[in-house]
Amino acid sequence: MTEDYLVDWLVVSAVSGLGPLRIWQLLQHMDVQQLRHRLACEPQSVSSRLQASDIAAAEQKVEQALAWQAASQHHFIVTPHSPFYPPLLAELDDAPTVLFCKGEIDSLVAPSIALVGSRDASRNGLQHAYDFGRQLAELGLVVVSGMAAGIDGAAHQGCLMAGGRTLGVLGTGVEQIYPKRHRKLYDDVMQSGCLISEFWPDVKPYAGNFPKRNRIISGLSLGTLVIEARRKSGSLITARLASEQGREVFALPGSILAGDHQGCHDLIKNGAKLVDTLADIVEELPPLLRAHLESLPIEPHLTKEDSSELPFKTLLASVGYETTAVDVVVANSGIAVDLVLEQLLELELQGFVAAVPGGYVRLKRS
Repeated sequence: MTEDYLVDWLVVSAVSGLGPLRIWQLLQHMDVQQLRHRLACEPQSVSSRLQASDIAAAEQKVEQALAWQAASQHHFIVTPHSPFYPPLLAELDDAPTVLFCKGEIDSLVAPSIALVGSRDASRNGLQHAYDFGRQLAELGLVVVSGMAAGIDGAAHQGCLMAGGRTLGVLGTGVEQIYPKRHRKLYDDVMQSGCLISEFWPDVKPYAGNFPKRNRIISGLSLGTLVIEARRKSGSLITARLASEQGREVFALPGSILAGDHQGCHDLIKNGAKLVDTLADIVEELPPLLRAHLESLPIEPHLTKEDSSELPFKTLLASVGYETTAVDVVVANSGIAVDLVLEQLLELELQGFVAAVPGGYVRLKRS
């Protein structure tokens, strides 16, 4: 891509009030160079609300963007003319006209699966997200998520632990770390994948921008897996967009007694595929990709523990994957309460259970 083409796309994208959908509508009648010329010479022919001052402000933003790209060899500006523009994303009617990227740029064009869910996830939800992120990476798939707290962060971390590549799609500019506690994750993703945003690098967190970034998460991906979503979860926006984009939607079920899973159950009722193992995802992928992945060893997500190696098997069997009160453990196991407390402490130290408000939960051991 020539410097002129890059500047053309940047100018067009920087004009306040146009937006990707309107830009693509205009580009059905002219190319990007012509659109830039029209904006410079006859802005009101594009939109009656545009003034010469809007175009001047856009030109200034372009200078800032080019300076940002020149500041590091790991800074990239990707436009639809770039060979690194994600092919699936290009299919969207409102595809981003510019992407600011930090990291390994070739991660953008590899097959990927999105993984999203609650920011306030349970311990089990975080473990599921971590495990799916790890297993997808072990198959060579790129894991896409939104760098948010909870499920997003766990999915990125699981992928990185397996040495995989992950894409963090931001609702801020790529120079903003949000949430702040993800500073290390931000650096790790940049080293082993790519951070992506359609917003200019220094754009700060703004609530209205996060739903916009959801279409990029789903648009990059062959399918979207949802873990732990309430009925009003933002993750359901990503799932709806994936469905509208013609992509696969997957959902992990949970307890019918816990409100944390209602959104996932609604997705399943409405046609999303119920998932409890990685194979459930792989079998829905395009045939050529599926054939390649099926030639690799696939570890089931919910691996059964070898009961012969489990300590305190009777007690452990009495602790559920949802919060189980101590008196319920005592009743189900038939073991005296003092011995139950002693054995629960030992199981906690070994990583088989965790103490939570109201009792204990059983953990899946990787």
